[in-house]
Order: sequence, then C-alpha cells, then structure tokens
Amino acid sequence: MQKLDMLAIDPLPVLLAWDDAALGYLARRDLLEEPVAPVEILWETKAALKLTQAQQPDGSWRYPGKSYDAQAVTNYNLLETYRSLRILVEVFGFHRAYPALQKAAEYLFLCQTDEGDIRGIIGNQYMPLLPRRDPRIAHQGRIWRRLAGREGAGLAACDAPGRRRMDRSCPDGHGKTKNKRILAERANPTGSFKITRTPCYRDGPARLRCSPSLPQRSGVIAAANALKSRLFQAAKYNDRKAPISWLKFQSPFWWSNLLTALDTLSWLGFDRQVADVTKGLDWFFSNQSPDGLWETGYGSGKGAQENRHWVGLAVCRVLKRWM
Repeated sequence: MQKLDMLAIDPLPVLLAWDDAALGYLARRDLLEEPVAPVEILWETKAALKLTQAQQPDGSWRYPGKSYDAQAVTNYNLLETYRSLRILVEVFGFHRAYPALQKAAEYLFLCQTDEGDIRGIIGNQYMPLLPRRDPRIAHQGRIWRRLAGREGAGLAACDAPGRRRMDRSCPDGHGKTKNKRILAERANPTGSFKITRTPCYRDGPARLRCSPSLPQRSGVIAAANALKSRLFQAAKYNDRKAPISWLKFQSPFWWSNLLTALDTLSWLGFDRQVADVTKGLDWFFSNQSPDGLWETGYGSGKGAQENRHWVGLAVCRVLKRWM
C-alpha cells in the first residue's frame, strides 16, 4: 500500500470492512499484494453462482422485459450479456477457461456484423466491441485503423443518437447483422470519449485497454491523446454533455469518466507528469471523502454504497499504477 501513501486518508480499512468477499479478496490481492487463494474461489460465491445460473442456453443473458426494440434497432439481450460479462470478469475474476464465458462469446459472435464489430447494444451504431484471441476477428485491425483515423479527434466514431439506418438485423441476436453504420460527414467528423472508453470485459479492445502491441500502434496513441485532451470538457452526447459527467463513476466500469480515462492512459504507459494526466490524478488526491473513499454521483442507497466501495477499489488500483 506504500504507493498510495500520498492519499490524505487511507481507504483500505473501509474497503476491507465492507461485507463483500470479492471486494475484500481483490483489495488484499491488488492493493496489499498479499498471497491469496486462486481467483476461482470467487466463482463459487453466492452472487457469482446466481449470475451464471441466469445464463440462457444460447449463451446470452435475458434482459428484463423486451428482448428487442425494432424502432431503436437494439438487441437488449446483447446488452444484458455485455453487462453480465463485465460483472463476471471484473468482480469475480472469471476467465476464458470457464464454460459460461465460452458460451457467451459464441453468442456475441452471432451478432457480429460483416464489418467485424458486434452491434446492437446502442441501436445499430458502429461499435468496435470485440474479444481478442479469436480467428473470427480478422477485421479487428481494420476497425482499429478506422477508430484511429477519425479526422481531428482520433476518437472512436459513433453516430449521434437518433441517426440510425437499418438494412437487415437479427432481432434475437441470431445470424450476422447487416446493419450499416452511418459514417460521420467528413466535413464534420464526430468523436466521442463515451465510446472510446465504453467498458467491456478485460479481454475487449473497445476500451483502449493495453495489450502487448497496442502501445506501439500510432492510431491507438492518437486516440488516447485525444481522450486525455478532453478530460473535464463537455461531450457531444446530449445525455452526457455536462462536464460533471466526467465525475460520475461506476465499477465495474460502464460509461466513460475521469477514472476510466486514467485507467486507460495508465495501461498505455502515459507519464504521470503529462499535464492532463496530472490534472486528473490531482482531482482524486483532492476529493477524498472523510472515510477515504470518493463520491460517485449516484446517490446514497444500498446499491449506491456498494458501487461507491467498488469505485474506491478501482481508484486505488489506478492510483497505485500511476505512483
């Protein structure tokens, strides 16, 4: 924990006191660097078993209520599968050896488009959400080149909400979609940190998550530079336009924010002395609550408190990496 001594208040006692076996395990492993049992021990916890038992025979998780919205061109089961995978991997440490993840990956590939991306979570917007290390992602390099090649911004291209067009889709997530992304007008390119750092499970390059080759790719670094230059600034999306959106935190990560941006930049090897990075880190050093954690911007109920503790762990992980 020595690397976090720069914090005014030690957050570890509050994290370890929280009644959550997974949170305590990860805090001891990642912050205290204590010897711990294999991560598979978390797979047998009640919460993990409840989530894996909800998986459908086709590998998906069923979204409560409707499964498909034809008007919005949204596959809600794909969204719920994406949401469930992030919890299994980020909270309970599941990895590809677990059969449930293999089944989920097969379901995701059923929703892969001819362009290579897995679309349907946000309408038919172009979404470079792909697990690595699979022969079915031959288009990944092309997708990354497109991501990095957005004029000016260097951020992931995404359509403005409401601008959707559909040729043919798979309402139930079966069969490849033929949805076409709407390209931004070249005279008025769009780039969004919201999509650049949209979280998925750790094997996914939708975030600029580091793999051995990513830091050497100029396009990826260009996108990361664009991301850091927009910290605390207004976004193009109406629902996250206010700069305060940078300070709304969730863990496991979901929408982009200051924490997810710093997490990304740390994995890509940016120096903490870079002005944008320093400004972001200083916010966390200066905004601890009396108990050592951070406010998340999501209320104060039981679920919000659980999120607050997981955000605290995520902040400590990121700060420890930067120190």
